[in-house]
Amino acid sequence: MPRSLPAPVPLPLVARLPPRPGVAMEPDPKACYVLSNLAEVVERILGFLPTKALLRAACVCRLWRECSRRILRTQQSVAWVSTVEPGPSSSHALVQVLAEELEKVQVLPQTVLYIADAETFSEHEECHGHRQKKARRRNSKETATALEKLLPRRCQVLGLVTPGVVVTPMGSRSNRPLEVEDGEAGFAILFPKIDGVKIQTFHFCKDLKTRVLDESQFAEAGLKNNPNLRVVLLFGYNTWKSGGTRFLHQIVNRLNEKSIVLAGGHVESFTSLTSENNTQPADSCGVVGLAFSGAQIQSATVLLDQDVIDERTAEAAVQRLKATNIPEHNSLGFMFACVGRGYQHYKTKQNLEADAFRKFFPNIPLFGFFGHGEIGCDRIVTGNFILREYNDTKDDLLHGYTTVMTIIHLGSAKANQA
Repeated sequence: MPRSLPAPVPLPLVARLPPRPGVAMEPDPKACYVLSNLAEVVERILGFLPTKALLRAACVCRLWRECSRRILRTQQSVAWVSTVEPGPSSSHALVQVLAEELEKVQVLPQTVLYIADAETFSEHEECHGHRQKKARRRNSKETATALEKLLPRRCQVLGLVTPGVVVTPMGSRSNRPLEVEDGEAGFAILFPKIDGVKIQTFHFCKDLKTRVLDESQFAEAGLKNNPNLRVVLLFGYNTWKSGGTRFLHQIVNRLNEKSIVLAGGHVESFTSLTSENNTQPADSCGVVGLAFSGAQIQSATVLLDQDVIDERTAEAAVQRLKATNIPEHNSLGFMFACVGRGYQHYKTKQNLEADAFRKFFPNIPLFGFFGHGEIGCDRIVTGNFILREYNDTKDDLLHGYTTVMTIIHLGSAKANQA
Protein backbone atom coordinates (compact mmCIF):
# COMPACT_ATOMS: atom_id res chain seq x y z
CA MET A 1 0.00 0.00 0.00
CA PRO A 2 1.56 3.34 -0.98
CA ARG A 3 2.32 5.74 1.80
CA SER A 4 2.62 9.51 1.63
CA LEU A 5 6.13 10.91 1.47
CA PRO A 6 7.22 14.15 3.14
CA ALA A 7 7.47 17.02 0.69
CA PRO A 8 10.79 18.86 0.48
CA VAL A 9 10.88 22.04 2.50
CA PRO A 10 13.22 25.05 2.52
CA LEU A 11 16.11 24.49 4.88
CA PRO A 12 16.00 26.81 7.89
CA LEU A 13 19.46 26.15 9.26
CA VAL A 14 21.70 28.23 7.02
CA ALA A 15 22.53 31.46 8.81
CA ARG A 16 22.03 34.70 6.93
CA LEU A 17 23.30 38.23 7.35
CA PRO A 18 20.85 40.76 8.73
CA PRO A 19 18.86 42.21 5.83
CA ARG A 20 19.61 45.74 4.67
CA PRO A 21 17.30 47.84 2.55
CA GLY A 22 18.00 47.42 -1.14
CA VAL A 23 20.65 44.74 -0.57
CA ALA A 24 20.04 41.08 -1.44
CA MET A 25 20.63 38.65 1.43
CA GLU A 26 23.63 36.36 1.02
CA PRO A 27 24.53 33.19 2.96
CA ASP A 28 27.13 33.62 5.66
CA PRO A 29 30.22 31.75 4.37
CA LYS A 30 31.31 30.87 7.92
CA ALA A 31 27.94 29.34 8.71
CA CYS A 32 27.99 27.42 5.44
CA TYR A 33 31.43 26.05 6.30
CA VAL A 34 30.33 24.94 9.77
CA LEU A 35 27.16 23.28 8.51
CA SER A 36 29.00 21.51 5.73
CA ASN A 37 32.08 20.25 7.58
CA LEU A 38 31.69 20.01 11.36
CA ALA A 39 29.74 16.85 12.14
CA GLU A 40 29.56 17.59 15.88
CA VAL A 41 27.81 20.90 15.29
CA VAL A 42 25.49 19.53 12.61
CA GLU A 43 24.49 16.56 14.73
CA ARG A 44 23.83 18.79 17.71
CA ILE A 45 21.53 21.03 15.66
CA LEU A 46 19.73 18.23 13.85
CA GLY A 47 19.10 16.49 17.17
CA PHE A 48 16.44 19.09 17.98
CA LEU A 49 14.39 18.25 14.89
CA PRO A 50 11.34 15.97 14.92
CA THR A 51 11.87 12.80 12.92
CA LYS A 52 10.00 13.80 9.76
CA ALA A 53 12.02 17.03 9.50
CA LEU A 54 15.19 15.03 10.24
CA LEU A 55 14.46 12.71 7.31
CA ARG A 56 14.12 15.73 5.05
CA ALA A 57 17.40 17.16 6.33
CA ALA A 58 19.09 13.85 5.55
CA CYS A 59 18.57 14.59 1.85
CA VAL A 60 20.78 17.71 1.92
CA CYS A 61 24.24 16.13 1.72
CA ARG A 62 26.29 13.14 2.79
CA LEU A 63 27.35 14.70 6.10
CA TRP A 64 23.77 15.52 7.09
CA ARG A 65 22.64 12.04 6.06
CA GLU A 66 25.27 10.37 8.27
CA CYS A 67 24.43 12.65 11.19
CA SER A 68 20.71 11.96 10.76
CA ARG A 69 21.30 8.20 10.78
CA ARG A 70 23.29 8.42 14.00
CA ILE A 71 20.53 10.44 15.63
CA LEU A 72 17.84 7.99 14.51
CA ARG A 73 19.77 5.11 16.08
CA THR A 74 19.60 6.86 19.47
CA GLN A 75 15.84 7.42 19.35
CA GLN A 76 14.72 4.19 20.99
CA SER A 77 12.03 5.33 23.42
CA VAL A 78 8.41 4.42 22.73
CA ALA A 79 6.07 7.31 21.87
CA TRP A 80 2.30 7.46 21.58
CA VAL A 81 -0.48 9.55 20.10
CA SER A 82 -3.93 9.60 21.68
CA THR A 83 -7.30 11.32 21.58
CA VAL A 84 -10.41 11.43 23.74
CA GLU A 85 -12.23 14.13 21.77
CA PRO A 86 -14.67 13.73 18.85
CA GLY A 87 -13.21 14.11 15.39
CA PRO A 88 -14.64 15.19 12.02
CA SER A 89 -17.79 13.39 10.93
CA SER A 90 -16.06 11.75 7.97
CA SER A 91 -13.24 10.13 9.94
CA HIS A 92 -12.16 9.06 13.41
CA ALA A 93 -10.39 11.65 15.57
CA LEU A 94 -7.32 9.41 15.75
CA VAL A 95 -6.65 9.98 12.04
CA GLN A 96 -6.50 13.74 12.43
CA VAL A 97 -4.46 13.68 15.64
CA LEU A 98 -1.97 11.18 14.23
CA ALA A 99 -1.48 13.31 11.11
CA GLU A 100 -0.70 16.35 13.28
CA GLU A 101 1.45 14.69 15.92
CA LEU A 102 3.64 12.67 13.54
CA GLU A 103 5.12 16.00 12.47
CA LYS A 104 6.37 16.49 16.03
CA VAL A 105 7.49 13.10 17.37
CA GLN A 106 11.18 12.23 17.68
CA VAL A 107 10.85 8.57 16.80
CA LEU A 108 10.76 6.55 13.58
CA PRO A 109 8.01 3.93 14.07
CA GLN A 110 8.88 0.37 13.13
CA THR A 111 5.79 -1.21 14.74
CA VAL A 112 2.49 0.49 15.59
CA LEU A 113 -0.39 -0.78 17.72
CA TYR A 114 -3.51 1.34 17.52
CA ILE A 115 -6.85 0.81 19.25
CA ALA A 116 -10.03 2.84 18.74
CA ASP A 117 -13.60 2.62 19.97
CA ALA A 118 -15.81 0.44 17.78
CA GLU A 119 -18.89 2.65 17.93
CA THR A 120 -17.45 5.71 16.20
CA PHE A 121 -14.68 4.03 14.20
CA SER A 122 -17.02 2.37 11.75
CA GLU A 123 -20.63 2.55 12.92
CA HIS A 124 -23.46 4.97 12.21
CA GLU A 125 -24.14 7.92 14.44
CA GLU A 126 -27.06 10.30 14.43
CA CYS A 127 -26.44 13.94 15.22
CA HIS A 128 -29.08 16.65 15.56
CA GLY A 129 -28.55 20.13 14.20
CA HIS A 130 -30.64 22.83 12.57
CA ARG A 131 -33.74 20.72 13.32
CA GLN A 132 -32.54 18.08 10.89
CA LYS A 133 -31.36 14.58 11.64
CA LYS A 134 -28.08 13.77 9.95
CA ALA A 135 -26.35 10.42 9.90
CA ARG A 136 -22.60 10.28 9.70
CA ARG A 137 -21.19 7.17 8.13
CA ARG A 138 -17.71 5.80 8.62
CA ASN A 139 -16.22 2.96 6.71
CA SER A 140 -13.74 1.00 8.84
CA LYS A 141 -11.57 0.06 5.87
CA GLU A 142 -11.33 3.64 4.67
CA THR A 143 -10.47 4.87 8.17
CA ALA A 144 -7.85 2.15 8.63
CA THR A 145 -6.32 2.95 5.24
CA ALA A 146 -6.14 6.64 6.14
CA LEU A 147 -4.26 5.74 9.35
CA GLU A 148 -1.86 3.40 7.60
CA LYS A 149 -0.98 5.96 4.92
CA LEU A 150 0.31 8.29 7.60
CA LEU A 151 2.92 5.77 8.74
CA PRO A 152 6.25 4.75 7.18
CA ARG A 153 6.05 2.33 4.27
CA ARG A 154 7.80 -0.57 6.02
CA CYS A 155 6.06 -0.12 9.36
CA GLN A 156 4.22 -3.11 10.91
CA VAL A 157 0.70 -1.98 11.85
CA LEU A 158 -1.81 -3.78 14.04
CA GLY A 159 -5.15 -2.01 14.46
CA LEU A 160 -8.05 -3.04 16.69
CA VAL A 161 -11.50 -1.68 17.46
CA THR A 162 -13.04 -2.40 20.85
CA PRO A 163 -16.17 -1.46 22.86
CA GLY A 164 -14.14 0.86 25.12
CA VAL A 165 -10.63 2.28 25.33
CA VAL A 166 -8.10 2.79 28.14
CA VAL A 167 -5.75 5.60 27.18
CA THR A 168 -3.14 7.96 28.61
CA PRO A 169 -3.43 11.48 27.18
CA MET A 170 -0.41 12.83 25.30
CA GLY A 171 2.16 15.17 26.80
CA SER A 172 3.56 13.29 29.77
CA ARG A 173 4.03 9.73 30.97
CA SER A 174 2.55 10.84 34.29
CA ASN A 175 -0.78 12.01 32.83
CA ARG A 176 -3.81 10.36 34.41
CA PRO A 177 -4.94 7.35 32.33
CA LEU A 178 -8.60 7.38 31.37
CA GLU A 179 -11.17 4.59 31.09
CA VAL A 180 -13.33 5.70 28.16
CA GLU A 181 -16.29 3.31 28.21
CA ASP A 182 -18.46 5.45 25.92
CA GLY A 183 -17.56 8.04 23.31
CA GLU A 184 -14.83 8.61 20.76
CA ALA A 185 -11.29 7.72 21.82
CA GLY A 186 -8.19 5.98 20.56
CA PHE A 187 -4.42 5.74 20.69
CA ALA A 188 -1.45 4.64 18.60
CA ILE A 189 1.70 3.33 20.30
CA LEU A 190 4.81 3.96 18.18
CA PHE A 191 7.56 1.39 18.72
CA PRO A 192 10.91 2.36 17.15
CA LYS A 193 13.72 -0.05 16.41
CA ILE A 194 15.13 -0.94 19.84
CA ASP A 195 18.52 -2.60 20.28
CA GLY A 196 18.06 -6.12 21.62
CA VAL A 197 14.28 -6.15 21.11
CA LYS A 198 12.29 -7.72 18.28
CA ILE A 199 8.56 -7.07 17.88
CA GLN A 200 6.56 -9.14 15.40
CA THR A 201 2.91 -9.02 14.36
CA PHE A 202 1.09 -12.28 13.74
CA HIS A 203 -2.28 -13.53 12.57
CA PHE A 204 -3.88 -16.96 12.83
CA CYS A 205 -7.16 -17.29 10.96
CA LYS A 206 -9.42 -20.25 11.63
CA ASP A 207 -9.39 -22.54 8.59
CA LEU A 208 -12.69 -24.32 8.06
CA LYS A 209 -10.94 -27.11 6.17
CA THR A 210 -8.08 -27.77 8.56
CA ARG A 211 -8.51 -28.41 12.29
CA VAL A 212 -4.78 -28.55 13.05
CA LEU A 213 -2.78 -25.35 13.36
CA ASP A 214 0.16 -24.88 11.02
CA GLU A 215 3.23 -25.06 13.26
CA SER A 216 5.35 -23.27 10.64
CA GLN A 217 3.25 -20.13 11.18
CA PHE A 218 4.13 -20.23 14.86
CA ALA A 219 7.82 -20.38 14.02
CA GLU A 220 7.56 -17.53 11.49
CA ALA A 221 5.84 -15.36 14.10
CA GLY A 222 8.60 -16.03 16.63
CA LEU A 223 6.26 -18.04 18.86
CA LYS A 224 8.08 -21.37 18.58
CA ASN A 225 11.70 -22.38 19.15
CA ASN A 226 12.43 -18.86 20.36
CA PRO A 227 14.29 -18.81 23.70
CA ASN A 228 14.15 -15.00 23.79
CA LEU A 229 10.34 -14.80 23.58
CA ARG A 230 9.19 -12.86 26.65
CA VAL A 231 5.74 -11.33 26.04
CA VAL A 232 2.79 -12.09 23.76
CA LEU A 233 -0.14 -9.69 23.46
CA LEU A 234 -2.96 -11.80 22.07
CA PHE A 235 -6.34 -10.63 20.71
CA GLY A 236 -9.18 -12.85 19.56
CA TYR A 237 -11.74 -11.56 17.06
CA ASN A 238 -15.16 -13.01 16.21
CA THR A 239 -14.49 -15.74 18.75
CA TRP A 240 -18.23 -16.05 19.35
CA LYS A 241 -18.55 -17.79 15.99
CA SER A 242 -18.74 -21.57 15.77
CA GLY A 243 -15.38 -23.08 16.71
CA GLY A 244 -13.89 -19.68 17.61
CA THR A 245 -13.38 -20.39 21.30
CA ARG A 246 -11.86 -23.80 20.59
CA PHE A 247 -9.47 -22.23 18.09
CA LEU A 248 -8.40 -19.62 20.66
CA HIS A 249 -7.83 -22.36 23.23
CA GLN A 250 -5.48 -24.16 20.83
CA ILE A 251 -3.29 -21.09 20.46
CA VAL A 252 -3.34 -20.12 24.12
CA ASN A 253 -2.45 -23.65 25.23
CA ARG A 254 0.63 -23.62 22.99
CA LEU A 255 1.80 -20.37 24.59
CA ASN A 256 0.95 -21.20 28.21
CA GLU A 257 4.56 -21.33 29.37
CA LYS A 258 5.97 -20.06 32.64
CA SER A 259 8.69 -18.13 30.80
CA ILE A 260 6.17 -16.10 28.74
CA VAL A 261 3.79 -13.36 29.82
CA LEU A 262 0.57 -13.77 27.87
CA ALA A 263 -2.04 -11.00 28.04
CA GLY A 264 -4.88 -9.62 25.94
CA GLY A 265 -8.55 -10.18 25.30
CA HIS A 266 -11.45 -10.47 22.88
CA VAL A 267 -11.88 -7.46 20.57
CA GLU A 268 -14.74 -6.33 18.34
CA SER A 269 -12.62 -6.74 15.21
CA PHE A 270 -9.21 -5.99 13.78
CA THR A 271 -8.94 -3.37 11.04
CA SER A 272 -5.24 -3.27 10.14
CA LEU A 273 -2.57 -5.91 9.90
CA THR A 274 0.19 -5.05 7.46
CA SER A 275 1.57 -8.50 6.91
CA GLU A 276 1.57 -11.04 4.12
CA ASN A 277 -1.10 -13.22 5.74
CA ASN A 278 -3.67 -10.44 6.06
CA THR A 279 -6.21 -12.14 3.83
CA GLN A 280 -9.32 -13.70 5.34
CA PRO A 281 -13.08 -13.81 4.72
CA ALA A 282 -15.09 -11.01 6.30
CA ASP A 283 -16.96 -13.46 8.54
CA SER A 284 -13.90 -15.38 9.70
CA CYS A 285 -12.60 -15.65 13.24
CA GLY A 286 -9.07 -15.86 14.52
CA VAL A 287 -6.28 -14.37 16.59
CA VAL A 288 -3.90 -11.45 16.02
CA GLY A 289 -1.17 -10.09 18.23
CA LEU A 290 2.33 -8.86 18.96
CA ALA A 291 5.28 -11.01 20.06
CA PHE A 292 8.08 -9.31 22.04
CA SER A 293 11.45 -11.06 22.03
CA GLY A 294 14.67 -10.01 23.71
CA ALA A 295 16.80 -11.07 26.66
CA GLN A 296 16.53 -7.59 28.20
CA ILE A 297 12.71 -7.57 28.28
CA GLN A 298 11.04 -7.94 31.66
CA SER A 299 7.32 -8.23 32.21
CA ALA A 300 4.68 -8.97 34.81
CA THR A 301 0.92 -9.41 34.80
CA VAL A 302 -1.81 -9.76 37.44
CA LEU A 303 -5.45 -10.78 37.25
CA LEU A 304 -8.15 -8.72 38.96
CA ASP A 305 -10.88 -11.31 39.36
CA GLN A 306 -14.52 -11.02 40.36
CA ASP A 307 -13.59 -10.67 44.03
CA VAL A 308 -12.06 -7.26 43.29
CA ILE A 309 -15.11 -5.11 43.98
CA ASP A 310 -13.92 -1.78 45.41
CA GLU A 311 -11.01 0.65 45.59
CA ARG A 312 -9.28 -1.22 48.41
CA THR A 313 -9.27 -4.61 46.68
CA ALA A 314 -8.32 -3.05 43.34
CA GLU A 315 -5.30 -1.34 44.87
CA ALA A 316 -4.31 -4.56 46.63
CA ALA A 317 -4.31 -6.35 43.26
CA VAL A 318 -2.20 -3.66 41.57
CA GLN A 319 0.14 -3.72 44.55
CA ARG A 320 0.96 -7.34 43.64
CA LEU A 321 2.13 -5.99 40.29
CA LYS A 322 4.22 -3.35 42.05
CA ALA A 323 5.83 -6.06 44.20
CA THR A 324 7.34 -7.69 41.10
CA ASN A 325 9.89 -4.82 40.94
CA ILE A 326 9.78 -4.51 37.18
CA PRO A 327 11.80 -1.38 36.22
CA GLU A 328 9.53 1.56 35.53
CA HIS A 329 11.70 3.51 33.09
CA ASN A 330 11.12 2.68 29.42
CA SER A 331 8.07 0.62 30.39
CA LEU A 332 4.44 0.47 29.24
CA GLY A 333 1.32 -0.59 31.09
CA PHE A 334 -1.62 -2.45 29.56
CA MET A 335 -5.11 -2.97 30.95
CA PHE A 336 -7.54 -5.43 29.36
CA ALA A 337 -10.92 -5.30 31.08
CA CYS A 338 -14.34 -6.86 30.59
CA VAL A 339 -17.15 -4.59 29.37
CA GLY A 340 -18.97 -5.66 32.53
CA ARG A 341 -16.44 -3.94 34.77
CA GLY A 342 -15.63 -0.23 34.81
CA TYR A 343 -18.23 2.10 36.24
CA GLN A 344 -21.01 -0.48 36.18
CA HIS A 345 -18.96 -2.88 38.29
CA TYR A 346 -17.74 -0.41 40.88
CA LYS A 347 -20.98 1.61 40.84
CA THR A 348 -19.81 4.59 42.89
CA LYS A 349 -16.58 5.58 41.14
CA GLN A 350 -15.42 5.93 37.55
CA ASN A 351 -11.86 5.24 36.39
CA LEU A 352 -11.15 3.22 39.52
CA GLU A 353 -8.78 0.58 38.09
CA ALA A 354 -6.81 3.03 35.95
CA ASP A 355 -6.42 5.31 38.98
CA ALA A 356 -5.20 2.38 41.07
CA PHE A 357 -2.55 1.68 38.44
CA ARG A 358 -1.43 5.32 38.39
CA LYS A 359 -1.18 5.39 42.20
CA PHE A 360 1.52 2.70 42.15
CA PHE A 361 3.02 3.51 38.73
CA PRO A 362 2.80 7.32 38.36
CA ASN A 363 5.30 7.45 35.49
CA ILE A 364 4.17 4.50 33.35
CA PRO A 365 1.57 5.29 30.66
CA LEU A 366 -1.38 2.88 30.59
CA PHE A 367 -3.21 1.63 27.48
CA GLY A 368 -5.80 -1.01 26.73
CA PHE A 369 -9.49 -1.63 26.19
CA PHE A 370 -12.81 -2.96 27.43
CA GLY A 371 -13.60 -6.18 25.58
CA HIS A 372 -15.63 -9.37 25.58
CA GLY A 373 -13.21 -11.58 27.54
CA GLU A 374 -9.71 -11.44 29.00
CA ILE A 375 -6.48 -13.39 28.60
CA GLY A 376 -3.86 -13.54 31.36
CA CYS A 377 -2.93 -14.57 34.90
CA ASP A 378 -0.55 -13.64 37.72
CA ARG A 379 2.92 -14.08 36.26
CA ILE A 380 6.30 -12.36 36.15
CA VAL A 381 9.07 -13.01 33.65
CA THR A 382 12.56 -11.86 34.66
CA GLY A 383 14.62 -14.79 33.50
CA ASN A 384 12.53 -17.82 34.47
CA PHE A 385 11.18 -16.60 37.81
CA ILE A 386 7.38 -16.66 38.22
CA LEU A 387 5.04 -14.81 40.54
CA ARG A 388 3.10 -17.93 41.51
CA GLU A 389 4.73 -21.02 42.93
CA TYR A 390 5.68 -23.32 40.08
CA ASN A 391 3.70 -26.50 39.53
CA ASP A 392 2.98 -28.77 36.60
CA THR A 393 -0.58 -27.49 36.17
CA LYS A 394 -1.15 -25.03 33.38
CA ASP A 395 -2.53 -21.64 34.40
CA ASP A 396 -6.10 -20.79 33.50
CA LEU A 397 -5.62 -17.95 31.01
CA LEU A 398 -9.13 -17.35 29.61
CA HIS A 399 -11.51 -15.33 31.78
CA GLY A 400 -14.65 -13.25 31.84
CA TYR A 401 -15.73 -10.37 34.04
CA THR A 402 -12.11 -9.72 35.06
CA THR A 403 -9.26 -7.27 34.34
CA VAL A 404 -5.70 -8.13 33.33
CA MET A 405 -2.98 -5.59 34.21
CA THR A 406 0.40 -5.95 32.49
CA ILE A 407 3.74 -4.11 32.50
CA ILE A 408 6.35 -4.52 29.75
CA HIS A 409 9.87 -3.18 30.32
CA LEU A 410 11.84 -2.88 27.07
CA GLY A 411 15.29 -2.39 28.58
CA SER A 412 17.35 0.69 29.24
CA ALA A 413 16.53 3.60 26.95
CA LYS A 414 19.29 5.86 25.66
CA ALA A 415 20.33 8.51 28.12
CA ASN A 416 19.15 11.38 25.93
CA GLN A 417 15.69 9.86 25.48
CA ALA A 418 13.45 11.01 28.32
